[in-house]
Amino acid sequence: MASHENDTLSDLLGDLEAASKLPAKRRQATVKPTVEKTTSLLYERGVLPDELARLVDLVTLRNYLDQASLAAIVRNLYPAGKVGDDVVLCVVGALGHGQLKPALTLQALLLRWLVMAYHLLQNPDILSQAYGVFFNLLSTAAIRPQLCHLLALITRRKYVRPFRIQAILALSRQTGSDPHLTGLLRVFKNYYPEIIVGEVTKGRAAAFKHPDPQWRDRVNEIQQQQQLDRQDYGGTKNGFAVNHALGRQMNGATASVFPAVHTQHSQESSLTLEEIDKAEAFVDNLEKIELPTQLVAVMADPLLQKLLLLRPDADASARISNWVMACLGDVAAGDTDPAFMLDMLEVVHDYVMNTKTLPPLLLTFLQMFLGTWNGVDKRSDVLETVSYTPLGDFKSKPPPPLYKKLFQLLESSLLDSTAASQVSLLKFYTLLLRRWSIAMRASQDSVDPVLPDGSAGDLVSHVNKLALTLTQTAPGAATQLAILDFYECFASVFSIPRLLRSVDLCIPPALVVYPMVFGDSLVVLSRLCGILAAYKRAWEAIMAPSSPAARQLTRREREQVNTFNGFLMDLCNCLWRGRAFATSDLNAQGCGIPRALEPALDSYVRAVDSELALGALFGLSYSPVLCLQAISYVRELEEAEIEASPDGLRSRHAGPVTQASLTRLASRGGVALSFPEYRSGVLKYLESNGFPGVPELMYNTMKNLMKERK
Repeated sequence: MASHENDTLSDLLGDLEAASKLPAKRRQATVKPTVEKTTSLLYERGVLPDELARLVDLVTLRNYLDQASLAAIVRNLYPAGKVGDDVVLCVVGALGHGQLKPALTLQALLLRWLVMAYHLLQNPDILSQAYGVFFNLLSTAAIRPQLCHLLALITRRKYVRPFRIQAILALSRQTGSDPHLTGLLRVFKNYYPEIIVGEVTKGRAAAFKHPDPQWRDRVNEIQQQQQLDRQDYGGTKNGFAVNHALGRQMNGATASVFPAVHTQHSQESSLTLEEIDKAEAFVDNLEKIELPTQLVAVMADPLLQKLLLLRPDADASARISNWVMACLGDVAAGDTDPAFMLDMLEVVHDYVMNTKTLPPLLLTFLQMFLGTWNGVDKRSDVLETVSYTPLGDFKSKPPPPLYKKLFQLLESSLLDSTAASQVSLLKFYTLLLRRWSIAMRASQDSVDPVLPDGSAGDLVSHVNKLALTLTQTAPGAATQLAILDFYECFASVFSIPRLLRSVDLCIPPALVVYPMVFGDSLVVLSRLCGILAAYKRAWEAIMAPSSPAARQLTRREREQVNTFNGFLMDLCNCLWRGRAFATSDLNAQGCGIPRALEPALDSYVRAVDSELALGALFGLSYSPVLCLQAISYVRELEEAEIEASPDGLRSRHAGPVTQASLTRLASRGGVALSFPEYRSGVLKYLESNGFPGVPELMYNTMKNLMKERK
């Protein structure tokens, strides 16, 4: 046998296959270390489809390996992908009695594995095709519990037949009301309650819980590592099949939060939701499908969600509302376990993510939940769920606006005086604004869009304070980019003139803008300039009489227009005119620098280099974030000149570029380039290299550049 120092599972499987063909006494070494190493690897990284087929062959075919080793391998079969039909058929073929069959204890483990891996089957219908095989083996006591569990998972209405009911009843009487048979009878009764009667289903019945939650958790981790579809604990995530898990267990809770889909008292000729397993079947029978008995299962079942979205029903909505309100009443009265709210939140999150809606009833639940939330548990789920809050009045008008009803509770729970919690809140408001912008864009298709007056503007005004706080508590490019995400989302609404008639513009605070202008990130500066350019176009559209978005400025907009013009003038002075911090121009604010500080700064600059001037230090050539791009543009021109004529370039520019240095360069045999051409070229170079913000703002602000661009 090969050495036990092999590192790959494939080599270990080769060792095991070789050992399985030899009796223990004829082997050169014991097989136990190989089995231990194999099971350890299976636990750590799972088993790929090809390896799984080899392992299942190993445990289902009679060989010389001991039962303990084979059992250890079966217990550690963690699929890293989908389980193919050949593997399932191999397990099915190994069931039953006979000299060539595995021991019944090993068969029981294989059936248990099929139950646990049910949601990973590539074709779940393959088990249904073997329904008769499983059913006929129920008389074998050693594997009956696992068979009943598997049959409970795959039973559909078409398999519930009188002869099978009679067979189970007879077997139940022979075994003294085996609880597993009783549990299977109850599954049958869900389909035909009027046929299965009597005391037999009232006895002790198996709950058919997951056989090994730790196995389930581990296989989920392995599946995620392999970047496959995430699977739920009990059933398939197929959006066109009912979740047939017998009760959705949340975090190990003993009671399910929401019932599973079951249609009771149905007729033989009717079609139930449980019988749908493909998108085609759902579409073809949309109008014929009978609603399940407990409609509140819609909260946890994707297929029922699709049915009620495509086929709305007022009575169904009322029934769901009554159930949820009764549940909230229990919570308010303190009659529920504290963990129940978190369990319910997880289900609500899944529902909201699937339907992309947050009904008023669930807003009531969220209000109650946020009042008790610690701000940590399931934070991402909570923020993502609340971000689907429908567009409404944020803060200004009665009745109580959204902020008082919901977002104030969220802030109280989330904020803990740390920058991390403030960033989380900012990202939440960005997500909320993105949802609202989608709703506003959708409203433009209606004849008379109804938008809550000032709602988006009030939200931006509120987040302005948060942005100011973050600028002080967590300065840096990462925070600035998160802030820009928010304002960029708001600016995207401006591209729709019709919405500008309803959206109240609200600009970022000056103490947020100027630190970004003088920061150390070109990405931040570029995105800021792009956002300000979008704002400028929006102001112009509102104030131009012939524009489709023309309207009167609101009070807030009138108060902010001069400040915004100051942003534009200061940026042009810094980046283009070489007059940073100037205040002589109309609307110029000097970037907010105190006037008494400017002479001191100018004196320091001239002491460093007598040829430098304070006003020019933040232009294209000298700016710490733009100078590399500027000189790179010149280097590109020089390389092109050398490539065209190797002897034609006698001098290179050392940088930084000024009008005088370009004149000297041309006289020395360097690139012939005027200063306006240089600046226009740098703007084009920035655009071509993925930094369009600065060029966009300059082209939208400087009149001579506007003409050039046209």
